[in-house]
Parts: sequence; C-alpha cells; structure tokens
Amino acid sequence: MTSPIVYSSDPVALFGGGEATLADVAEVQALAGPCVAADGGAQIALEAGIDLAAVIGDFDSVTPDIMRQVPADRQYHIAEQNSTDFDKALRHISAPVVLAAGFLGGRVDHQLACFSVLVRYADRPCILIGREEIVFLCPPRLALATRPGDVVSLYPLAAVEGTSTGLRWPIDGLAFHPMSAIGTSNAAEGAVTLTMSDPAMIVIAPRRCLPTLTQALVQASQDARWPARAAQYTAPPQS
Repeated sequence: MTSPIVYSSDPVALFGGGEATLADVAEVQALAGPCVAADGGAQIALEAGIDLAAVIGDFDSVTPDIMRQVPADRQYHIAEQNSTDFDKALRHISAPVVLAAGFLGGRVDHQLACFSVLVRYADRPCILIGREEIVFLCPPRLALATRPGDVVSLYPLAAVEGTSTGLRWPIDGLAFHPMSAIGTSNAAEGAVTLTMSDPAMIVIAPRRCLPTLTQALVQASQDARWPARAAQYTAPPQS
C-alpha cells in the first residue's frame, strides 16, 4: 500500500493548478483541516495565505520562487510520469474526504484524467469543485440534499447498476455502461438517494450541495465506503 504523506481525521483541502479563484480556496478551506497543493496548485494556495501541509507532484508546473516559500520538509517530489499530479496527491492523502479545487475547467483531457483517478482510488472519497458543479464518485450509498429541479447527472465509467429515490427518472433496473447507457441531465424532485453496485458511477451535482455532501462523507460508516484496491504505485516519494 502507498504510505500517506498527509493523514487527517478531518477533510483535507487539495488545490490544483487549474481553474480556481481565491473565493473557491476560501470556501474549501472553511470546510477542511489540512491543506495540500498538487504541484502548481501551490501558487493560489500561497496567494491565499495558506500554510500548506504538503506540496506533492513532479514539480514541472510550479516555479522555484513558489517552492522557496514552502519548507523543504513539506515538498514531496514524485518524479514518475505515469500519473498526473492529482493522482500523485490523492493516493498519498488519508482522510474522510478530499475537497479538490483547481482540477475542473480548462483542458478537457485533464478533467477526464481526474475522473479516472476518482475511480482508481474509490476508497478515498474526493469531491472535485467547479464553478457551478461538484463532481465525485458515488459511494455504495448516498443521500444528496438536492432541491426540486436540480440537475443531477450520472456518468458511468464502467458497467454499473443502482437504485434511486427522488430522481425524475429513476435508475432502478438500468444497466449503465459508457458505451450504451448513461444518465446525464436527470433532475431531482427533492432530496435524492442513490445506491451503486460498483465503484464506477460519476455524479455531477450543484455546487451548493458541497457542505452537506462533505458532512455526509465524513459521517459515512465503513460499509458505506468502497474497499481499498491494491495500490498501483508503491514507490516511496522522494523529497
């Protein structure tokens, strides 16, 4: 198993080098404990005056001037190029949930890579925060505090089945697959509950659900979480 660099019993904030504002940083920081940057995400975190617990990545998108502001014992250089900086950071954080800003928007290939990482590390709940939406991997059971008319999109990255309450178009009995059946542009009729058979369904929901979803993931019992998979990367980080 990959050894954690950051361990916390509270949510952890993770900042990337993509689209994020100082207001995004402040909102995420208010919901989290330790703050971590994935490579170039250190810039906006330091601009916001955040004391980073760690900067993790291959350091190809962060300037030397920024890194000089981070204590050397909090710099974790991971040189391998087989994974993204988001992957490098998430797999080294142990927390009830990671709140990740600066990973949506911008290049589509970067966003798709992030969705893949959410599924790869299904046992490490993580919420990606965009301008108006949040994106996360559906746990085995989920209660989402949506309102009537809210758009709730479901996008499978592999074969998966589930059940729902509170959706305009229920998903019970559907066999989802990215090549044949997806669930985008569904709508809530109130609060929504979901169950999933496998860790393969991406959920896209309104951003204002972030605080209640964060709380729900922190309080989730062990049987409401996906089990850990064998670690794909086991090499220790190089400082």
